[in-house]
Amino acid sequence: MDSRNCSFFPAARESSRMTDRTDTETDQVSTDTADADQCDVEAVLERAGFDSETNVLTRRQAEVLALRERGMRQRDIADRLGTSRANVSNVEASARENVSRATETIAFAEAVASPVRVAIPAGTDLFDVPTLVYDACDDVDVKVQYTAPELMTHISEAAGDAVEGRAVHEQLLVGVADDGTVRVRRSGE
Repeated sequence: MDSRNCSFFPAARESSRMTDRTDTETDQVSTDTADADQCDVEAVLERAGFDSETNVLTRRQAEVLALRERGMRQRDIADRLGTSRANVSNVEASARENVSRATETIAFAEAVASPVRVAIPAGTDLFDVPTLVYDACDDVDVKVQYTAPELMTHISEAAGDAVEGRAVHEQLLVGVADDGTVRVRRSGE
């Protein structure tokens, strides 16, 4: 098979919407499906550097995700892999859960490793957060990459529904790396 036309994850990311689609709705996203049918999934995984020994995904999970990201329907993946659509659905759900957990693990590790860690208590006014972060960074000579308004926007967006308007509703942990990169996570008290 020619793998040149088969890229890993298309430019227009549709993964979050794809899991909510029925097969009928997925039929409408047919531009990549023809490519997916011809896709050499082994070549895609190899180009992406997939190694089942070091990855949180199994090979089957990686195959299913790669094909779904190319727009292939679960029914067609099941036919291609010689299994049931229900099995493909379960494999995809497990893969997406594993990716979510790995992402959370990375966020946790980055927060713990950051030289600057600022706990933002629930009830804090978002306008007070930049001062808390800048003061903590000044103590260890780390320069934040954001202006105060940019920092408030970044924290608000990263915190999701833990911040509404100017109100912080859940305790947050703001970590700042040596290079000034800011990571935000719900701290879970």
